[in-house]
Amino acid sequence: MIGLVPAAGAGSRLRPYTDTLPKALVPVDDERTILDITLRNFAEVEMRDVAIIVGYCADAIRERKTALEKRHGVTLHLVDNPKAETWNNCYTVWCARDLFKEGVILANSDTIHPASVERTLLEANAKLTAAGQQPGVLLALDTVKKLADEEMKVTVDPEKGARRITKLMDPADATGEYIGVTLINPSAADALASALQATFERDPQLYYEDGYQEMIDRGLRIDVQPIGQVDWVEVDNHEDLARGRELACRY
Repeated sequence: MIGLVPAAGAGSRLRPYTDTLPKALVPVDDERTILDITLRNFAEVEMRDVAIIVGYCADAIRERKTALEKRHGVTLHLVDNPKAETWNNCYTVWCARDLFKEGVILANSDTIHPASVERTLLEANAKLTAAGQQPGVLLALDTVKKLADEEMKVTVDPEKGARRITKLMDPADATGEYIGVTLINPSAADALASALQATFERDPQLYYEDGYQEMIDRGLRIDVQPIGQVDWVEVDNHEDLARGRELACRY
């Protein structure tokens, strides 16, 4: 299993930091970036091969590739997204579809969280597999946080798994928030690639989470794993960045 980081977007709400850098390279703890924390997390759970999907300001990541590999003891593979500045991240994740068959943990490039999230997903996946349930896709879910309109909300049926994943949901109807970390087993590779393609062909501005909903609508199962009481933040704007800098020094 390898790490996967979609880091192709422009992050326009974080300008001027993102005038010349992708969001993943915005500093959050002295010189440490969001990407540093993500790579550290992967290394902590012994995932030493990591693919980064690049697009906007891709050269900034290319220039740092060797230094990042040495700092975190990982091997980085860069995947190009030629439509990064015009299409949304559903297409971005689809660009790495050939890697799904290796099994991946996808971690959004703007999510600051501890390695306990990856560890929780791996342990839950192992338990499901041992129980003969053959999981395909497993989402990290925050069931503790109070939700509002902006969050990527999920409803879960205990018997059937995730049923809806969307921002366009009454928070009172949601089981929790998807935090931007997914374990994808090789068994789900083809189904996920097909669902993502159908989604961006319907509308290039859709999110990869809309691809997850496409899988659910096709009758395919997506499981969730609560992460417990974990402090984390998705860094979309300057307020989020300030919160991220409070957390980053702990991780």
